[in-house]
Amino acid sequence: MTLYIAREGSKLWRKVCMETSVELQLLLEKWKLLLAGLIFQYIHGLAARGVHYLHRPGPALQDLGYMVLPELGKERGYISESLFTVIFLSFVLWTFHPFIYHSKRFYTVLLWRRVLAFLVASQVLRIITFYSTQLPGPNYHCREGSELARLPRPESVFEVLLINFPHGVIYGCGDLIFSSHMIFALVFVRTYQKYGSKRYTVNLVVFFVDKKLPEMPDRTGGSPPVLPLSVKDKDSRAKEENHKLLNGNSGETADWRQRPQLNGMHVENGNHVHSEAMLNGT
Repeated sequence: MTLYIAREGSKLWRKVCMETSVELQLLLEKWKLLLAGLIFQYIHGLAARGVHYLHRPGPALQDLGYMVLPELGKERGYISESLFTVIFLSFVLWTFHPFIYHSKRFYTVLLWRRVLAFLVASQVLRIITFYSTQLPGPNYHCREGSELARLPRPESVFEVLLINFPHGVIYGCGDLIFSSHMIFALVFVRTYQKYGSKRYTVNLVVFFVDKKLPEMPDRTGGSPPVLPLSVKDKDSRAKEENHKLLNGNSGETADWRQRPQLNGMHVENGNHVHSEAMLNGT
């Protein structure tokens, strides 16, 4: 048993070392975009902190979700963050599974390169949105009377740049549209849907429907119409076909091939050329 564990441990260590070597080479080539994506995560947090200074508390908007689902409140607020932390850490660990498992469908560096690109694009849209449309936060710490509902004017630039991490990130206000947690969750789920081995419920439904239903016809041309043709459409198609025949543009390209010339005469094949040469005595 000890010998088996030592042998398997040695194989695992060699695999980890080999995978690390490959990933480091990719990291040396692709580090610029990865670094830019990580830096933008700070810029995104800085933008969310900035809009908190502009937040003005007000009455909560009427929303069916707020009416149906019970509010977590201050006592159970940790549930939301705990759930997001589990999703985040699970995805991070999954992206590094090629270092251990034999079955792998991606390189970790290239996968995170794509993930960060999706996150940055979505976060840019989010920043534009919540600075354009500012809504009163419905969370308990964003309501009138809370100390965090209105942030006092910053005393220095460093106070803004430090963004009061992590307290300022967790207890933000004014950045409702749209949720940063949903951006991360949807990007992670979509990435796992494409490169993972299992399917989530919604993606499984889409996968099932795509497999069962026939593909929609292409309307750009070349495919037969779905609906029956009217008399007018049939006449126009008949005229178009006749026009092609008169101009020598029918689909039978083999019957309308260009004929070569020899001494001002058209020839069909090599046998005719040979007979002409015999008649001329050459």
